[in-house]
Amino acid sequence: MSFPEHPNTPGGPNGNGVHGRARILTLPLVLAAALSLLAAGREFTSFDSVKPILNAQRAQAPAELKGADAPQWLAWARRRDQAIRARLEQGDLDSMVNLLLSGTSFTQRPRIPMEGLTEASKSGVLKARVDDLVAGLRSPGDNERLLFLRRLLHSQGIDPEAAEGPRQSGVFILKNLLRVAEERKTLAARAAEVDRREPPDDPASLLDRSSFFQDRGLSLDTGIIPNFSIEQTMRDLKARGVLREGQVARVAVIGPGLDFIDKNEASAYDYYPQQTLQPFALYDTLIRLGLAKPNALALSILDISPRVLEHIRHARERAAKNTGYVLQLPRDVARPWPPALIAYWRALGDRAGSDVAPIRPPEIFGGMETRAVRIRPDVVLACDPADLDIVVEHLDLAAADRFDLIVGTNIFVYYDAFEQSLALENVAAMLRPGGLLLTNDRLPEAASGSLRLAGVTVVPFDAPGASVHLAVGWYRKQ
Repeated sequence: MSFPEHPNTPGGPNGNGVHGRARILTLPLVLAAALSLLAAGREFTSFDSVKPILNAQRAQAPAELKGADAPQWLAWARRRDQAIRARLEQGDLDSMVNLLLSGTSFTQRPRIPMEGLTEASKSGVLKARVDDLVAGLRSPGDNERLLFLRRLLHSQGIDPEAAEGPRQSGVFILKNLLRVAEERKTLAARAAEVDRREPPDDPASLLDRSSFFQDRGLSLDTGIIPNFSIEQTMRDLKARGVLREGQVARVAVIGPGLDFIDKNEASAYDYYPQQTLQPFALYDTLIRLGLAKPNALALSILDISPRVLEHIRHARERAAKNTGYVLQLPRDVARPWPPALIAYWRALGDRAGSDVAPIRPPEIFGGMETRAVRIRPDVVLACDPADLDIVVEHLDLAAADRFDLIVGTNIFVYYDAFEQSLALENVAAMLRPGGLLLTNDRLPEAASGSLRLAGVTVVPFDAPGASVHLAVGWYRKQ
């Protein structure tokens, strides 16, 4: 997931690439990893693991858990799991608003920045875009984003093709636009409060984003910058000797996201099919840095979004027929990027696939530089999805199947301190001793827990007109 609204919180020529012996070597690992996940199953965090967290966070813990026993804890965990999953719908409605303002696949009207809403309303541009979006929902063709939003409206009791459908659709879209506009005001005030604080000398303070999005829908945004930060962090860990050549064999990504359309206009594109970036970017980084061996890396994708999980499963089905997965990698040359990020963008995917011709962006995006990479089928097959709510669940893995590395960027900021503590406990349960969690959030550590913040990598993001420091913390299993 990306976090673009505040700078410090901020994927042979035919692409088949799997031949003969390489395929024979890869399949056993992929099948073994998939079988171990299927055999593992999900478990709610045990009450014994939760009790120290409840004792340490009496003030933050939910009132119904004060004095709770094991059955009461399990009942609460089940309810909380349902509540967390329900937040996906609000995130989908947020994506609908982002598409309304910045989408180009259903309209030729000018895009509308959030700060330009009043002017766009007065000029009629906003109404025109709403009308165009409603027309697209009535006749979506093969536009997968419009098809999804059409189903979303149906789930709200609205049929865009009914007699009253256009009016009801338009009202529904505008109501959600107003809601999102108010939420962004609240988030802007929170960000301003963070900016007013005196910057401490401790680099770990860059991880202190608290629970910035705890009352917001769960967004599926994704982008290149978190993946750049992760690669820079792993370069640092290799230089320090924390990670060694060939050490990583089993990896997990929590909530990799799906590129519907970003909330930040500078990164908002819908001219190419939806895609997920982080699993393939992470695979690419591990091979590039020599931290994993090409035919000995299995990557699990842990998510609660049916859309993400279905997307990965369909990609795997195509990969089983020797069809690769194409990543579109646009870059606005007018947007200031540091040289290291540009170099990363140019190399992204070269260890997991090969360059192909990119989809041409609409003319509205003048000055766009584009790349596309076809990820090899064996890399796609190395990525295995599993439905998992990291706040209250973990995979029950045998010791030999636990992960060397887990990555979760822009995930924990959606939860409060108590939920973050639970998530940290569930991550620990899935890591081998010495294994690492990489995240750009500081998480509350339980005194009895086995995960500790071992260090922070600061990633400078200096470019003309911008000077920001990103950070990734590394938590190590004791």
